[in-house]
This record gives sequence, structure tokens and C-alpha cells, in this order.
Amino acid sequence: MRMTTKQITTETPLLMAEKASRALMEKFRAEDLPPVNAFHYHQGVYLYGVYRVYLATGNEAYFEYIKSYYDNLIDEEGNVCFERDQLDSTMAGILLFPLYEKTKNPKYMIAAKRLRSALDTINRTTENGFWHKEKYPYQMWLDGLFMGGPFMLLYSEQFHEEELIQMVLLQEKLMRKHMTDETTGLLYHAWDEKKVQPWANPETGCSPEFWGRSVGWYGTALIDLLEILGDKKRGQEELLKSLQSFIPAIVQFQDEKSGLWYQVVDKGDREDNWLESSCSALFIYFISKAIQHGYVDDSYRAVVDKAYKGLLELMVEEKETTLDLNGICIGTSAGVYDYYVERPTSTNDLHGMGAFILGSMAYYDLLKTV
Repeated sequence: MRMTTKQITTETPLLMAEKASRALMEKFRAEDLPPVNAFHYHQGVYLYGVYRVYLATGNEAYFEYIKSYYDNLIDEEGNVCFERDQLDSTMAGILLFPLYEKTKNPKYMIAAKRLRSALDTINRTTENGFWHKEKYPYQMWLDGLFMGGPFMLLYSEQFHEEELIQMVLLQEKLMRKHMTDETTGLLYHAWDEKKVQPWANPETGCSPEFWGRSVGWYGTALIDLLEILGDKKRGQEELLKSLQSFIPAIVQFQDEKSGLWYQVVDKGDREDNWLESSCSALFIYFISKAIQHGYVDDSYRAVVDKAYKGLLELMVEEKETTLDLNGICIGTSAGVYDYYVERPTSTNDLHGMGAFILGSMAYYDLLKTV
């Protein structure tokens, strides 16, 4: 059955996050999370959400599930196979640090060093911005700030590599510089420095649309980076300014009826555009956290209240111990409008389940503070 607004209480988001976690835990052994035997962000995002549930509940079954995924891919010498030419692989590395903190097994930090070494070999733009992948030459994508940034800051914290902090801040600065649309305040999905891609604006090099999940990754990165840096004075004031201008830009495109956001964020009036669950969940995540940290005022509370109700009513099919999450855009490259709206949707895709769990946990934390 679908949720109704009358059933939402303070505990509802935690319950939903646990049901979403269990939906995949019951379907897949950790070793079989798709794509199987890949050290990648698909699994990383979902397990990052599960880790937040573990922290809230203390249920060791969640931790053991996470650990099983990593232990399947990392041997006792800390060797791990991953695609070294892309930031997407790095994202899964963020859970190596809590794994090491709890177990003290050095293999997790050796694996982290292997991931760190790959950053030195990723190609760069002329301004030292990471290419998103080797097969996407001279392109920076919004996704990349989340895929690489939190890992780099956590690594810097563990190994006192201060220059990584400035590298992360540079990546955000370059995205903001090249990809911000002055009219809406949103950031385009991708930027091609050479301006040769079929989708690239010949003057700016930007892709033409604001794809929901990429916009969500950017906001998620901003709030996570701010949380990791804490009160350190490393120049992250620009991150805070970015977040504080970005959130109002997002909010102006919230669908009035459903409370959700569209696959192409600013074109909700197009008949072929559609509401998308994973981006809506990510927006809930970073707006909830921004309210909790006092980065934006409490007036935004109504935004996340409405968005979370909309998610449960329109996208979630609740079962006794699990749930199904619908309306998740599958993995997507950069492109033009038709490309985005013609992308298939899936149910319980790891992109969406991870985003939903993260959004639920951030909303849960916000409700507890009120």
C-alpha cells in the first residue's frame, strides 16, 4: 500500500529508511549487489545510506552487511580492483574510514591509499579540474563533486594531506564558475572545456539542461563537505555561500501539487517531463541538513515536509517489512532535453534507494530537533 500524509510521525522516516535498506538486503547478499563485483558508487550510495541507518539504530546487522560488501572486494593485503580513470569509483571509498575505525583492520586504509593514488592519474582540464571519466575528455560533471569530494576530505583528515582540501574546493569553484546559470541559479549537468560535444553550448561549453539527480549530487556534496570540514578554516566559506544561494534556486522549481521535483528540474510545464524520486530525495537530504545546521532559516521546513509526504504518497509502495521505490531514473550521461525525458525509470535501483535512505535519515534528524 502507499503511504498517506496522516501516517507520518517523527519515527516515520527512520522506519522507511529501514524498510528501504532491508528491501535490498533481503534481495541480495552484499557480495551480489549489482553490478556484481564492482567497487563503485552504485553500491557506495546505497551502503552510505545504510550506514546512516546503522548509526541511528545501532543494529549490527547493517554494519555487517556493509562490511561484507567491502570484504568481498578487498583482500587482506588491501588490494582492490576498481576503474582508476573515474571519480565514480572513489565514492565507495568513504565507508573505508568507519570500517577501519570500528575494526582497526589496516587493509581498509591500504585500500584507501590505492584509491587516493588514482586521483593523481585522472586527467585534468587546463584549470586542474578533474575529467569525470577518461571517456569523457575535458568534461566536468556535477556528479563528480560528490563522487570524489567527501572521500578526499576524509582521506585528508585521516592522513593529514591538507592539499586535498584545496583540491576539493577548487573543483567546486570551477563547477560554480563554468556551470552556473545566472537566470535560475541552477547548475548545468556537464561542462565541456573544448566545447565540442554534441550537447555543448558553443559559447559556454555547458550541457543545455538541469538534470535532477546531478543537481542533487551537487547539493549533497556541498552539505557533506561542510559537515566534514566542520569549524576548520580552510576556505569553505565559499561552499556555504554556494549552498545558501543554491537552495532557494532549487525550491522555486518544487512542484506545487506533489511537492516533488522533475527529471529536468526547470521544465515541469512540459507534458513529457516527469517527477523523479531520486533527485527529490537528495533535495530533501541537503535542505533538511541545511536547516538543521542553521545554514538556511526554518521557513524551508515546509519545503521538506511537503517533499517527503509527496515521496511517500507517489513513489513508495510500503510492504510489511520492506518497501518499493518507484520513479528512479536509471544511470544517465549528459545530453539534450529529449535524452533525459526518454530515459527509463526503475524500481529499487541503487541510485534511488541510496538517495531515499539518505533523504529519510536527514529528515528524521531534522524532525528530532524540533
